[in-house]
Amino acid sequence: MADNNTGVDAAEQEPKQSRAGRNLPAAIIVGGLLSGMLVATLLYAPRLWLLILAVAAPIATHEVTRRLREAGYDVPFVPLALGGQAMLWMSWPYGPVGVLGAFGGTIVLCMVWRLVDQGLNHTPVNYLRDMSATVLIAVWVPLFMSFGALLTYPDPHEGAGRVFCLLLTVVFSDIGGYAVGVLFGRHPMVPAISPKKSWEGFAGSMVFGLTGAVLAVTLFLHQPAWTGVPLGLLLVLTGILGDLVESQVKRDLGIKDMGRMLPGHGGMMDRLDALLPAAAVTWIVLTVLT
Repeated sequence: MADNNTGVDAAEQEPKQSRAGRNLPAAIIVGGLLSGMLVATLLYAPRLWLLILAVAAPIATHEVTRRLREAGYDVPFVPLALGGQAMLWMSWPYGPVGVLGAFGGTIVLCMVWRLVDQGLNHTPVNYLRDMSATVLIAVWVPLFMSFGALLTYPDPHEGAGRVFCLLLTVVFSDIGGYAVGVLFGRHPMVPAISPKKSWEGFAGSMVFGLTGAVLAVTLFLHQPAWTGVPLGLLLVLTGILGDLVESQVKRDLGIKDMGRMLPGHGGMMDRLDALLPAAAVTWIVLTVLT
């Protein structure tokens, strides 16, 4: 029997799923372990934050490129992975300028790599389609992730507070949307893309997300509480849109998850879908307001 949300066989789904479609015990355990690792890093060794991002970037990039290749796209993983590392590590000495330069270099490398690979191995086809997908991945994963690195500069300890603002707001939004959606969700928000999302869950995300943002900016950044209002509002909207974008991509590809490395969550990219675009918005908002 096919699942009406993803089109995959019910036998392939994880056991003991909750109403929201998760293996809840596994999701809680894995989420708790990941959260504990990130909190410990930011509190006691904030300079390792960049290393964590540098490890996560190629994993997430590989998940997306592998899925696209399974669907017939010819997306070059090697230049994307190398370019992603360049974006992240260039952010350390050169800030946004380094990220932008490395991003431009990544796209040029991918364009040449794909062109040469096609010319050497087979008749060139679908170059425009494949390069469009390649640019999407370069923006979606390493470029957005680089904004998470930029949050920690120039002072890594103060930067840890900015990262907490990102994480706390998105996590609170996710918890609020999940809990309220499961308990009270009756009106689908975007049934064509994600049937399990409801307007009630959206309201829960907004209330919890705003609360998390206000608490974060006052506790970690010692900023006025009103600073958390635009941050929370934009991060909730961005996080939901990021989740919907990945849902639409997975729907186009006919898959349920990008990967399987995180029980209860899917792959690395399934856990980062809301955080990646939210990292860019967090950097913009906090740069402007603080």
